[in-house]
Amino acid sequence: MQKRDSWLLPQGIEDVLPEDAQQLEALRRQLLDVFSCWGYELVIPPVVDFLDSLLTGSGHDLDLQTFKLTDQVSGEMLGVCADITPQVARIDAHNLKHDRPTRLCYVGTTLRTLENSSSKTRSPMQIGAEIYGHSGIESDLEVIQLMLEMLAVTGLQNVHLDLGHVEIYRALSEQAGLTKVQETELFDVLQRKARPELNDLVDGFNIPENYKTIFKTLPTLNGGVEILAKAAEVFANTGEAVSQALEELQTIADKLRINFPSLPVSFDLSELRGYHYHTGVVFASFVPELGREVARGGRYDNIGEFFGRARAATGFSADLKLLNSLSKQLNEAETAQLVYAPLADDAALTEAIRDLRTQGIAVVQQLPGHPDEIKELACTGVLEKQNQNWVVKSLA
Repeated sequence: MQKRDSWLLPQGIEDVLPEDAQQLEALRRQLLDVFSCWGYELVIPPVVDFLDSLLTGSGHDLDLQTFKLTDQVSGEMLGVCADITPQVARIDAHNLKHDRPTRLCYVGTTLRTLENSSSKTRSPMQIGAEIYGHSGIESDLEVIQLMLEMLAVTGLQNVHLDLGHVEIYRALSEQAGLTKVQETELFDVLQRKARPELNDLVDGFNIPENYKTIFKTLPTLNGGVEILAKAAEVFANTGEAVSQALEELQTIADKLRINFPSLPVSFDLSELRGYHYHTGVVFASFVPELGREVARGGRYDNIGEFFGRARAATGFSADLKLLNSLSKQLNEAETAQLVYAPLADDAALTEAIRDLRTQGIAVVQQLPGHPDEIKELACTGVLEKQNQNWVVKSLA
């Protein structure tokens, strides 16, 4: 057996090196400050929790993504956090127990057993915000707007918002009389956008013909706000739940048009991401630089039921490492100041270094035995003594 190099990391696990770590930490602080200004309180759940707590609500879809281990103290199964949302729901339901709406935010490293097919990482740093205790679309709209604010602060441009509503498919499946097996099969085909397979599958269902037509039409119901009017015609006489879902999407679209007039908004009524735990509006943000979502969220009412207190909930999350990477690409032309200070026993030099650092300018002072680090460190300036004063000489 070939010996593994001791410096290698597991596949999908990566170090964050100084330059990226500094920018990542700065972005983390900046975004948490934004959340705080919106009234969201920071919580820090543990990285390890009881497995059944992690797999409640949204966690059921993460069973295969969760590392599992046995607790040597209690003998129970533990899991390494693969999604922070269930833990935040526990904090709201069991620890805080507010009757009023509660706004919480978080950021932390998660761990997954498998790589994301597009990001190639198993340790995303999840950042997000959630509202508990309010079931109206006002809270859905608030978290969508906060997500857009987060992306704007990150520096992302040309953000595109995609909206959907899982209650439409759920209500149609119930009204059509689909069995659980049929609902699951149809869900899988819709997610894969397999149109020929969809037609063959639906034709084999013993359901009313009008619902066969509706299910075959679902994948075509995507586009701009005009798609909602088309959907209203397709879904005519399908019940109150479906019409209410369309009304909610229309209301959110109207509000966003006022607050974000240049924001491209599209709708995909066959998009069922998070179907097994979402209960209403779902949304995701995209940017041209990346062929996948950069943030996502939606409504997941009653997620706290497992913890003894079901509460309406809505929120969003993103991978802070991904946001940092995109932000870095946008700002890679901007070079931060880094000043090099020579090695000298001089009180005036010490004071000059202190003053620069107080201004937020990075200063690296020479260490004995390393006389020529300026080029290697890519310094933008060097401290030189002129007329008894230490001043920064630009190296640009």
